[in-house]
Amino acid sequence: MTEMDDIDRKILAVLQQDGTLSVEAVAERLPLSRNACWRRMKALEEKGIMRGRVALVDAERAGCGLSVFVFIRTANHDPGWLADFRSAVTQLPEVVGVYRTSGDLDYVLKARVRDVKAYDRLYQRLIEKVPLSDVSASFVMEEIKETTAVPL
Repeated sequence: MTEMDDIDRKILAVLQQDGTLSVEAVAERLPLSRNACWRRMKALEEKGIMRGRVALVDAERAGCGLSVFVFIRTANHDPGWLADFRSAVTQLPEVVGVYRTSGDLDYVLKARVRDVKAYDRLYQRLIEKVPLSDVSASFVMEEIKETTAVPL
């Protein structure tokens, strides 16, 4: 784990709320000069703690309003299959998260699609690329909480 102090955490908290802020604007929210703030932000980037700044897109308005969790079981766990699986899921732009899990499931994917038909097309492309034992999906009816912010 990389060392961070309270000021680093405050910088990250401010930027997680609004990544478009300039160094000057971030420094104004903290007891820090512009140069000191810039050095700390640069160090957070160099340490890989701050990986980048992105725009948060409203998925509904962008035409990808349906969230889907895809649950995958596989009978194959060899390195070649895993390489094929990784390649397959990283090439599918609708897949926004891929997780290898413990328990009954092997993998959970999160996808953003327009509708159920779009999910079916995604499913067909996925099973074309890699053999899977069992695939099931749950469609999100209501997003109660979704955030990109990491608790600091």
